[in-house]
Amino acid sequence: MVASRRRLMPLPAEPIPDAAAQLQSLPMAVLLLRADHSIAAANAAAENLLEQSARRLIGRPLQEFLQFDDARIGHALTQPDANLAAHRMMVRIGRNSSQKVDISLSPVGQSEGWQMLVFSEVGAGSTLFESDQGAEGFAVRGPDVLAHEIKNPLAAIKGAAQLIERQVDGPGKRLTGLISAEVDRIASLIDNMQYLTRRTAVPAQPCNIFEAIARVCDIVETAHPGKVRIVEAFDPSIPLVLADPDNLVQVLLNLMTNACEALEGVANPCITISTRFVSGVRVRLSREDRFIRLPVEIRISDNGPGIDADIAEDIFSPFVTTKKSGQGLGLALVQKLVRDMNGRIIHERDTALGITSFRLFLPLASQQG
Repeated sequence: MVASRRRLMPLPAEPIPDAAAQLQSLPMAVLLLRADHSIAAANAAAENLLEQSARRLIGRPLQEFLQFDDARIGHALTQPDANLAAHRMMVRIGRNSSQKVDISLSPVGQSEGWQMLVFSEVGAGSTLFESDQGAEGFAVRGPDVLAHEIKNPLAAIKGAAQLIERQVDGPGKRLTGLISAEVDRIASLIDNMQYLTRRTAVPAQPCNIFEAIARVCDIVETAHPGKVRIVEAFDPSIPLVLADPDNLVQVLLNLMTNACEALEGVANPCITISTRFVSGVRVRLSREDRFIRLPVEIRISDNGPGIDADIAEDIFSPFVTTKKSGQGLGLALVQKLVRDMNGRIIHERDTALGITSFRLFLPLASQQG
């Protein structure tokens, strides 16, 4: 095992970004990657972890020394703007060694396509982030810092909306009320952003799906006035479902917003949101060792071009996206929220009709207990 502490060794023909000079003193293994995934720099901890000298590592492809059992990490490496933290991931080092590590991946500022890959051995003293019960998973890094930085301006926005509400009537009062309600929902969402790595879920409760749908449609029509036609096809006999109201709104809003974005430039854009009873859908609750039926379906369909076939099977995985500015966490969070409500969600594409659908299945509140 290499134990020497040598300076970072850049290739003569290409300068290393300024950030590399700060890496040598870090206790975690750090690799600086070029846009072609070749190693540009490695600190001493990385030399120790990989059992290779920096001289041998630099200029060689990352895959010669590391292989990831989780394909999502490999996919994230192909996204120049990917920013992730992964806990207890199995990696293969060389040909004969495997171990679990915490991984952090982030872009290098002002160096297009460059990435910084950081490893911390599980059990080595501290991890890149904490996860309940030592579970494997992914998370957006720094959630506590983000929560603090986002909630402060949210409070100001809500305060301003409440002041304006006192001075307006009619439609203006409705819109300011909508702003305040959305601020509260966003604040609640921030509190739950660690869902992607957390095993505990917000307790479900009896929930009226039509109230959630109406709220989401109101938000979408306000944000995209006159741009998309929304068609409703409801079975009004559906009783209360077992869900979390705020999380259900977040799920539906994410799906409706995605549909709106998919319809940009489409002639006669239309979103259809429908509800119905279905039979034969049930899942096993492994923690309770019992099955539960999911007889309520909420379907959101659009007549957009659909999702690229290359990623259609992985759209619920973190960091999978076709959006230039997207992080690929929206549908991963949707799936997590739905599963925490003991529901399920699937994606379908009807190529003959040119319709893309997301089908959300939920249990009835009457099944509780």
